[in-house]
Amino acid sequence: MAPQAKPESGRPVDWLIFSLVPIFFSSNMIFGRGIIGDVAPYTTAFLRWAGSTAIMLPFIYADRRASIRFVRNHFWLWLLLGGLGMGICGGLVYWSLTYTSAANGTLIYTTSPLFIILFQWMFSGRHISGRELAGMLVAFAGVISIVLRGDPAALLHLRFNIGDLGILIAAISFAIYSILLKDPALRNLSPLALFGMIALSGALVLLPPSIWEFIEGGPLPDSASDWWKIAGMVAFASLAAFFCFQHAVRVFGPATAGITLYLMPPVSIVMAMFFLGEPFEAYHALGIVLVLGGVVLASLRGRKHIKE
Repeated sequence: MAPQAKPESGRPVDWLIFSLVPIFFSSNMIFGRGIIGDVAPYTTAFLRWAGSTAIMLPFIYADRRASIRFVRNHFWLWLLLGGLGMGICGGLVYWSLTYTSAANGTLIYTTSPLFIILFQWMFSGRHISGRELAGMLVAFAGVISIVLRGDPAALLHLRFNIGDLGILIAAISFAIYSILLKDPALRNLSPLALFGMIALSGALVLLPPSIWEFIEGGPLPDSASDWWKIAGMVAFASLAAFFCFQHAVRVFGPATAGITLYLMPPVSIVMAMFFLGEPFEAYHALGIVLVLGGVVLASLRGRKHIKE
């Protein structure tokens, strides 16, 4: 394997891939918004990752020796990655969105980068620079301005329920997933084979709850529209999003890659405006400026910063 790039030495193509992460992740909202209620949540997640696995099978086969060796020697790590990144951050999120609002869910899920840095500080002795902390706070202020629609008083009216707890668990799970992607055991796999193997693990984890939903009479996709939305989830929200995110983690480290989650609210707003015809308000503009400014401030660290 080639030596890992330092966070500050990313090539232009690396930064391009970094910028695509929130676009592809946000596409999940566009494709998934109309499918919640039409298809059971864990069934949706299972079809999403089973489809992704099927597409990645040629890459798994091409790197089959390393893939088999990885599962044999690191079975529980393999299963944990699929459970965290695809199981909890897939099925549990879809289930939670049937109980909580998109505003609450966005605000809670965007705390994932904070958990990444917190866990690295607690368990790896990671240094948090003042610029990085300031950038995170500015970006988070932008997220809050968006979900509160520019009205600070709205914070007093937010109500939390079981769905909010599910989103919080998913945010923590994605933080752990991001950190585990830096495990040296994963470096023996090619990026595409690694993604395919994690997708396979996620599909296996999601299979039992999907079977349970089927037994209980959960709805299945029964229209071309349902299948097109699932196909969009596979192509953009799964294959493109997670591959780009894995690349960002490898090049910039999990904390910097996690900052891309702050871009999801403004990106989702712009995509919803173009694809769903939703209005663009003044508080959207304020939030986007704060989020983008915070991401730049937190990501472009000094040369002496220690790699995550």
